[in-house]
Amino acid sequence: MKQNSSRNLVIMWFANFFIAGSMTMVLPFISLYIETFGNFTPSYVQHWSGWTFAITFVTAFIFSPIWGRIGDLFGRKKILIVSGIGMGISIFLMGSVTSVWQLFILRLFMGIFTGFVGMSQAFISTQTPKEIAGRVMGTLQTGSITGSLMGPLLGGILADTFGYADTFKWTSITIFISAFLVFFTVEKKLTNKEGTKTSYTSKEVILHIIRNPVLLTVLLISSLIQVAHFSIQPILSLYVSELHGPENLAFFAGIAFSAAGLGNLLMARQWGKIADRYGYVKILVILLFMAGIFYFPGGFVTNLWQLVLVRFALGVTIGGIIPVRIAYIRQEAPIAMQGEVLGYNTSLRFFGNIIGPVMGGLLSGYFGFTAVFISTSVLLILSGVILLASMHRHPKLLRGSA
Repeated sequence: MKQNSSRNLVIMWFANFFIAGSMTMVLPFISLYIETFGNFTPSYVQHWSGWTFAITFVTAFIFSPIWGRIGDLFGRKKILIVSGIGMGISIFLMGSVTSVWQLFILRLFMGIFTGFVGMSQAFISTQTPKEIAGRVMGTLQTGSITGSLMGPLLGGILADTFGYADTFKWTSITIFISAFLVFFTVEKKLTNKEGTKTSYTSKEVILHIIRNPVLLTVLLISSLIQVAHFSIQPILSLYVSELHGPENLAFFAGIAFSAAGLGNLLMARQWGKIADRYGYVKILVILLFMAGIFYFPGGFVTNLWQLVLVRFALGVTIGGIIPVRIAYIRQEAPIAMQGEVLGYNTSLRFFGNIIGPVMGGLLSGYFGFTAVFISTSVLLILSGVILLASMHRHPKLLRGSA
């Protein structure tokens, strides 16, 4: 059984690599793609970049807990395959759109199936002993991080070489590969400790979350973190254009995106190991404060390479937040409800993904790019303060890696 768990981890690492790489291939130039549909003002492009980027997460916000509950009841392997196929079809069709509205509708439809990475985390988490959950989830995340690191660079090269539309079509192929890889996993039948329940109603799951204020706080902060992290995403290429100019813009926007991925890659597994040893919530607080401090200078840079350095520093800290958070949920939620609890976590993250891009687009349109970085920094530090207060208010709920 241990061999199957290790095999599943390797397979899902590569599946996440392809999914994350594919998704981030197109992120750097969504705003540039919108510009090709007509003669629009910069403010129009910034606003619609935010809405088009965010709409995927509206449907994802609704469907994530539903998929999580279905996974708890019937297994997660089938859902992972459906998710990959649905996303692949959506992105393939995006290469044929001719208007902002068509792109917007397809991004909305894709949200139904978005959540492959979150579901794979639940798939691997339930097969992982609690005492090494941080390290294993950190290892799994390096797959999506590595894909995120290479995706923007490859996407920038493909876009500069073949155009935006063909890049969407090439991207869909790697997503279909991810769905195919899942066929080779072995889904482990979950076992519960003697005397524990084998299934929970949605009401029982929600009550379990509410009765643990620290767990509830961690889940709610997921939204704030994503608002902060995604506020700059849809307009980053426009910021790069302002700093660097239009020459090879997609490529240099890809570098700016990938810098955060490199920081993620170097530290995600290490943060997971540190949190296994010293406690998940304590490390989360530290990471949130560090991320807020590192992000602030991004609004005051004067050239592209300063921005790249800020993005790298942010990646070093953000990279630890996801595996540490998943490991904490793994510790606090019984096996039979973990998929649904992680589904709520994913849903709240997607809610932040909805607000973040829209907020970033509006702030940059009215107040400039600097305002986005300042507000992002404040949100990250505020998240750290909220979690720190919850820690001190409910010390009995804190545990280490046990």
